[in-house]
Amino acid sequence: MQLFGVTEPMWRLLAFLSVFAAMAALELLHPRLERPELQKALKARRWFTNLSILVLSSLSLRLIFPAAATGAALWAEARGYGLLPALGVPPLVAGAIAFVLLDFAVWLEHVAFHKVPALWRMHRVHHADPGVDLTTALRFHPLEIVVSMIWKIAVVVALGAPAVAVLMFEIVLNAAAMFNHANLRLPPRLDRALRLLIVTPDMHRIHHSTERSETDSNYGFNLAIWDRLFSTYTDRPRRGDDAIETGLTAYGRSEPTKLLWSLLLPFRRS
Repeated sequence: MQLFGVTEPMWRLLAFLSVFAAMAALELLHPRLERPELQKALKARRWFTNLSILVLSSLSLRLIFPAAATGAALWAEARGYGLLPALGVPPLVAGAIAFVLLDFAVWLEHVAFHKVPALWRMHRVHHADPGVDLTTALRFHPLEIVVSMIWKIAVVVALGAPAVAVLMFEIVLNAAAMFNHANLRLPPRLDRALRLLIVTPDMHRIHHSTERSETDSNYGFNLAIWDRLFSTYTDRPRRGDDAIETGLTAYGRSEPTKLLWSLLLPFRRS
């Protein structure tokens, strides 16, 4: 697929690099937390592991699903499959509806990854990261990425989502995840205004709390509406935004920073 003469993978790469660079700079200028796992040597180890997991997950995805969700949308579009085309919804309206419903589908999937034991074994790789910054947004085990893509493709085909809307959704979702995982201090008034619509760093960091009740809340990656709608929204962590503890206490602060340990975590019994 090409948009304005640029291929889909190139659009995704350009957007990723731009947002990554911007968030990395903002984290340095306005950090929310200043702790060992977010600074110097330990941060470098975390970044190496998290970015390595990203590379492995991306390669796995391209090998199994070369065209990914956008390709599935093009395939369904060529055959007239899906609910939106069947209802005769105009393309622009269909794109907007598909964007919102895809965001809900990702929220629902995230809840499932916490509630279903077999899925949690994969997802705990993400939560084991002792620090939370923009690279945590990229730390998803290859198995989880593949399962997630299967779900996303199923939703895209069922909806008959326009390919352009799917591409935009993928780019926005990736950017939003890096933003709301960023170790970034926003002015309180700006945070309050933003979280009426989208998930902010302070809002999502609560989801990475070591306290189970807080982890089981704020599942959103992009739109902030779903957690409020389904009563899974937590406004502030019990310990406060500056004292919150993140990660999974069962695994400590050192082991999750290691690449091989992290890749083998879904296969460990505990």
